[in-house]
Amino acid sequence: MQKVQIILGSSSDEKIAQDCQKVLQAFGVECKTDIASAHRNPEKLEGIVQNSSASVFIAIAGLSAALPGAIASHTIKPVIGVPVNVKLDGLDALLSVMQLPSGIPVAAVGIDNGKNAALLAVEILALSDAKLANKLADYRAKMKR
Repeated sequence: MQKVQIILGSSSDEKIAQDCQKVLQAFGVECKTDIASAHRNPEKLEGIVQNSSASVFIAIAGLSAALPGAIASHTIKPVIGVPVNVKLDGLDALLSVMQLPSGIPVAAVGIDNGKNAALLAVEILALSDAKLANKLADYRAKMKR
């Protein structure tokens, strides 16, 4: 059963999704990846979100970056938005992810930073998984060396 659901707004975002997948795999966290645009496939997106058994969503999107907010509108589970550098150095996507209306929060990581999105997902999951928390503590200890 996947713990993290990664959703890309476009197949052009696959490299960032792969960065997420590598980190999650290193921690032994199962994930599933789907492509569904908030604008082009809203019904598909809603179905993915409502049928997912994941505990955390990672949404990867550029330009207007509506995907993280669209996902958050269909779930009460944590959503992490990864803005993609497509135009304007990714600042348009970053601001779109960060400026959601009050009551529909989405966490935002840096532009194109799938690795940090995956690490944040691991941190969230580690709150209720001692084994994962220990792996995360070991990872952080290695970073300090």
